Amino acid sequence: MDPSVMIFFTLEDLKEGKTRPLYFPKRNPSKSPHLLPREEADQIPFSSKQLLHLLHFFSFSQDSPQAKAMEDTLRECEIEPIKGEIKSCATSLESMLDFTRGVFGVDTPFSVVATTHLTNSTTNFQNYTILEEPKEISAPKMVACHTMPYPYAVFYCHSQQSVNRVFKVLLGGEDGDRVEAVAVCHLDTSQWSPNHASFSVLRTKPGASAVCHFFPADNLVWVPATTSM
Repeated sequence: MDPSVMIFFTLEDLKEGKTRPLYFPKRNPSKSPHLLPREEADQIPFSSKQLLHLLHFFSFSQDSPQAKAMEDTLRECEIEPIKGEIKSCATSLESMLDFTRGVFGVDTPFSVVATTHLTNSTTNFQNYTILEEPKEISAPKMVACHTMPYPYAVFYCHSQQSVNRVFKVLLGGEDGDRVEAVAVCHLDTSQWSPNHASFSVLRTKPGASAVCHFFPADNLVWVPATTSM
């Protein structure tokens, strides 16, 4: 099984002392795409209909890996959300904040939580053990923003009406790695595609059980600032 999908687990696994093989790629800021200012991002088309123009703009050939990645990202951003979900692909920090503000309400302050690597391990895939009881972040609503492959930073941001639980989890790797990880548990997966990678990993199906997953360090989770962490 592709190690990159080994981020899923069940709510029952979220206990001190539990050990699981997990994929935690290390973020390299020097190689990560940068967020553009809104003024600059808004001048670049973001549509699969403009793909040929975009490939010429970024000097990528049509059969290049970069072209395939761009096509996949644009397609994913244009797919209709599942029932009970709202989504937006943010091409700037301002657009990400606007979407998050729209979810929480203009008068609700919010803050961000993210996974932090406490050591400089170079191992991406290994067994990790939960070192202490996970701390739940009380978040009646949340917005998850995932990085997407693109020439500049694009975040797939979404929020679901179904109940979710957010946790901070201290993990220890076999090689001594330490990660303060953000995890989200989705309690209702009934609207998810049966082909979702989590169901293969956990050997379950939509709606049968909660699905939890860890966030890599370059993903962001926005929560109301009034919540206790």
